[in-house]
Amino acid sequence: MMVLSVRVAQTPQAPPVVNVYVRGDGGFDTIRIPSLVVSNRGVLLAFAEGRQNSKSDQAGNRIVLRRSRDSGRTWQPLQVLAGDGKASLNNPCAVVERRSGRILLMFQSIPEGVAESSPRIPTGYEGKALVSSFLMSSGDDGKTWSKPADITRFVKHPTGATTICSGPGIGIQLTRGPHRGRLIMPFNEGPFWLWNVFAAISDDGGTTWRAGRNAPGALVQTPAGDRSQVNEVQMAETSSGSIVLDSRQFAGAKVRKFAESRDGGETWSTIRDAPDLPDPSCMGSILRFSFGAGRDNVLLHSGPDARDRRNGTLYASFDDGATWRAKVVIDPGEFAYSVLAKLKDGSIGCLYETDGYKRIVFARLPNAADRLRDQVFHR
Repeated sequence: MMVLSVRVAQTPQAPPVVNVYVRGDGGFDTIRIPSLVVSNRGVLLAFAEGRQNSKSDQAGNRIVLRRSRDSGRTWQPLQVLAGDGKASLNNPCAVVERRSGRILLMFQSIPEGVAESSPRIPTGYEGKALVSSFLMSSGDDGKTWSKPADITRFVKHPTGATTICSGPGIGIQLTRGPHRGRLIMPFNEGPFWLWNVFAAISDDGGTTWRAGRNAPGALVQTPAGDRSQVNEVQMAETSSGSIVLDSRQFAGAKVRKFAESRDGGETWSTIRDAPDLPDPSCMGSILRFSFGAGRDNVLLHSGPDARDRRNGTLYASFDDGATWRAKVVIDPGEFAYSVLAKLKDGSIGCLYETDGYKRIVFARLPNAADRLRDQVFHR
C-alpha cells in the first residue's frame, strides 16, 4: 500500500514569554511604553510608564523599572524611579554608556490637565503648559539613581517645537567612524500632527547634550491638509558608522519611514519609505545585532506585520537597512510597542506589549538570528 506524506501548514506559535508587567502591578491601572537595555554586566533593565488609568496617555504616569539578573527568566520587584506630582511622566528612553557602564534614562514631564495634542503647549522654555525633558543616571546597574535633571534647554529646539518625546525605546552609542563613542538619543517634536524627528547628541558620555537638525521631508499633503509622516522614532548604527532612522508612520504609505545621517546625527537625508516593513502606525524597534560582511552584517527590526497591532515579527537586514529580506514571527497574537536587545549569550530578547495592553512580556529568541541568516544565505 502506498503511503502519502501530507504536509500540514503550521500556525506560527509564540515563544515562551515571561510577564514583566501586568495590569495592577504596583497599584497602577495600566503599565505601557517599554524600554529595555542590557548593562555591561548583563543585567536587563525594563523601564515603562505606570499609568493611573488606561484611557489616557497622560494619566499621572510614573516611570517604573524591573531588573533581571538571569537574562530575563526572572524579574526583581517593581521600582518607581520618578514621579512629578500630578504631572505625567512619559516616553522612557534608555542607553548604556559602555565605557563607564552608566545607564542613562530620559523621559518627559507633561503638566496636569495637558495632553500631547493640546494647542496650549508653548514653544521655547517657559509657560505653565510646557513639556519638559529630564535625565537620570545609574552607575550600579539600576540599583540606585540620580535625581532627575531638567535638560529641556539642551534637547529641545528653541523655536517651532511644542511637544518633545524621547524615543520611546532606546538610544545608542556609536562604535565606529569619526564619532565613535558619541551617544545618540532619538527624539520627535510637535506640534501635534506636524511632528519632526531628530537626534539629541552627547560627546562627553552623557554629561552635556545638544539637539541636531530635523530630518527633512516630514510633511506630506493629505486630504486633511499637511500631515507629518513621522513620529515615535528609533535609530541604529550602520556598518559604515552612519546612522539609520526608523520611524512610526502617521501619513503616506503604511510602511516604516527611514532616513540616514552621515555626520553622527547632526543632519539627515530626506525621509523615505521602507517598503519591506509594514506599519499600522505603531512604535517599533531597530537594533544593531552584529557587524561584519554578508551574513554577519545583521540589523534587526521588530513590529506588527499586519494592518493592526498583531502578528509581531522580527525582520533582518543584511545591507544596513536598504532591504529587509528575512523575517520570523515573534508572536502571532496581539503585539504593540516593542524593544529589542542582544543578550549576553547572543540571544535576541524582545520586550513587548500584548493582551490588550494588560501585559508587557519578555521573549527570548535564542536561535532567531541564525534562522534569519539561513533564509538569505543558504548553507
